Amino acid sequence: MKQIELSAGTIDYQDTGGDGPPIVLLHGLMMDASLWDGPIAELSLDHRCVAPTLPLGAHRHGMHAEADLSLPAIAQLVAEFLDRLDLYDVTLVGNDTGGALVQLLMGDGTVLARQRVGRVVLVSCEAFDNFPPGLTGKLLMLTGKLSPALFGLFMQQMRFRMLRHSPLAFGWLTKRGDATVAGWMEPPLTQPEIRRDTVRMLRAAAADTSFLLASAEYLPSFDRPVLVVWAADDRVMPPEHGRRLVELLPHAQLIEIADSYTLIPLDQPARLARVIRQFASPSRTTEPPRGTSRSA
Repeated sequence: MKQIELSAGTIDYQDTGGDGPPIVLLHGLMMDASLWDGPIAELSLDHRCVAPTLPLGAHRHGMHAEADLSLPAIAQLVAEFLDRLDLYDVTLVGNDTGGALVQLLMGDGTVLARQRVGRVVLVSCEAFDNFPPGLTGKLLMLTGKLSPALFGLFMQQMRFRMLRHSPLAFGWLTKRGDATVAGWMEPPLTQPEIRRDTVRMLRAAAADTSFLLASAEYLPSFDRPVLVVWAADDRVMPPEHGRRLVELLPHAQLIEIADSYTLIPLDQPARLARVIRQFASPSRTTEPPRGTSRSA
């Protein structure tokens, strides 16, 4: 694990290195970069894989007290991260709220104008009016109203596997990833500064829940290839949102993955790695027909 000092604070990140084309992978709320361990094991054979742990609730270092932890600000932190690592022609991948951050960058265009990002992969993520998503997202927004100390008491319940598996927690997000999920619970359980950051981030997110609707207005002008990968069994991110994204984006295709909930990197890592590799390959010389849909 490497570290980099950004304007908001210290960020941990995985970086497999090498000369392969870069893939940058973003996680969601209450998660860290380990979400991507399975796909990275496959993709790193011929790509440089970079996965930052963003200040979304399972990070390891407290952010600066004055740092803006709203989701648009965290999206700009991703832009800063790409600049600092001097990455070009990036395949930018986001799952869950990581996909929302990617959409914010697609709408902003700041990073893309500097030719940092060459293509995008949206993996079962928030879109349009689906924020906060599902019972889990709605409960998280409510917990953001608590003090950091009370938030810590609430998070103590996540030590119990039965509760982690409930629809109020991660039960509708992953079928197979409980061991990874349990690790995500440790920072907010053990570090007061992480609880402080998480409450600040959740309050900022709850203050503006329509940001993706505004971002969607810019998607038809996004002129780079996009792969939309959706879990066929998703119970939190509506599959029709994946189809709607493809209709809006001028150079997009849709792939559905069976036997997975939202967190496809945990439930079907090899399948997801395969479709990302096919899409990110520099030998791809032709664009898929707009709206192409298939199963993996």
